[in-house]
Amino acid sequence: MTDAKPTQSADALVQVRGLSTVLNGKTIFDRLDLDIPRGKITAIMGPSGTGKTTLLRHITGQLMPDAGEIRVDGRNVPALPRDQLFDLREKIGYLFQNSALLTDFSVFENVAFPLRQHLRLPEEVVRNVVLTKLQAVGLRGAAELMPSELSGGMARRVALARAIVRDPMLILYDEPFVGLDPIALNQILKLIRTLNDTLGITSILVAHEFAAVSRAADQVYLIAGGKVAAQGVPAELARGESPWTKQFFGGEADGPVPFQYPARDYAADLGFPEGPR
Repeated sequence: MTDAKPTQSADALVQVRGLSTVLNGKTIFDRLDLDIPRGKITAIMGPSGTGKTTLLRHITGQLMPDAGEIRVDGRNVPALPRDQLFDLREKIGYLFQNSALLTDFSVFENVAFPLRQHLRLPEEVVRNVVLTKLQAVGLRGAAELMPSELSGGMARRVALARAIVRDPMLILYDEPFVGLDPIALNQILKLIRTLNDTLGITSILVAHEFAAVSRAADQVYLIAGGKVAAQGVPAELARGESPWTKQFFGGEADGPVPFQYPARDYAADLGFPEGPR
């Protein structure tokens, strides 16, 4: 496969160059290159197991690559000393796949948690900041509820309020649409777009739902086989003629991405060493 080279941008907040990662003997990235422009929403898509969440872990320094650079705001993450890495992480918001709310904390305390952990602010300031962020996601009235009292869509919005509570320069969304009903999905899409445009945040969106991605993302990277298989605005990729885009966006089993996990001969597994008769 030919690696689709990223469009060079002097104003890229995140630059990935020559990223190579092998986990448990499997090559996840093979000299991957891509750019994430400032102030835009960039979606990362691809078949399951191609390393989309792994890429987010590289960007936050949770996982170190075998080779290559991941520069965030000009700083090469794998080379950062511990204190500088922690400083960088404080400028990144992260929306987890399962929302990851603290079950013993109220909605208010969940959103306030990053402020209390990292800053020494007067309680009045904490209250005002938290209520402002909850208002932004439409849940100021739910401040005293517990996570067990929230619907899936509400929990995702609380997690989003927590992700933006410190006004990050970058937000990472890991599968934010999973399990949402159409109403909650629509509201989350609007929130992602509005927050990005209003606050000037740079966003990286990992998702499988192309219909949803096409409504929110400014550009899309399709990753497969450890490289960028295709990139462009959503409308361009939907019309793409490469076998990668056709298979992924068409949902076909046959194509460059194998549906069957590698296995030994089927007939032998069924007890027919010479094949069934």
